[in-house]
Amino acid sequence: MGMQQQVEKMQLRQGFQNLWHTDLMGTVTADTPYCCFACFCGPCVSYLLRKQALYNDMSRYKCCAGFMPCSGRFGESHCPELCLGTEVCFCFGTSVSSTRFLIQDELNIKTTPCDNCMIVISLSLSLSLSVFTNLKILGSWVSQMTPRNRLSLG
Repeated sequence: MGMQQQVEKMQLRQGFQNLWHTDLMGTVTADTPYCCFACFCGPCVSYLLRKQALYNDMSRYKCCAGFMPCSGRFGESHCPELCLGTEVCFCFGTSVSSTRFLIQDELNIKTTPCDNCMIVISLSLSLSLSVFTNLKILGSWVSQMTPRNRLSLG
């Protein structure tokens, strides 16, 4: 999806009139057992919700619901269940947000500023975790190299 298409979708979402039955702040009290399940197995819940959002028709599946530049480039149509499982495990935050946007677009549901803030914080923390994990792996790899194998900077 190109940048212009994303801008158009964002502008279109501003005109949505429907509301979520339960906002993000009220979900814990609205369905406590399901929230506990989500806390202990977030990827499982994300997988189930995406499948439900696709009406169990996995032929409609695209990585990250088509919202990311990589969507549709990994041959998802050949093995959508495996691709969705990989997505929810390795791109959890993006998976959750993508499913939410997919449902919003289909049902013309608008979000509140609080919802948007929580989503941005969640995605930012997820991205930060990925960056720091990769830096840690890189640092470990560099420290294991022998001095002779390290690149000379001088």
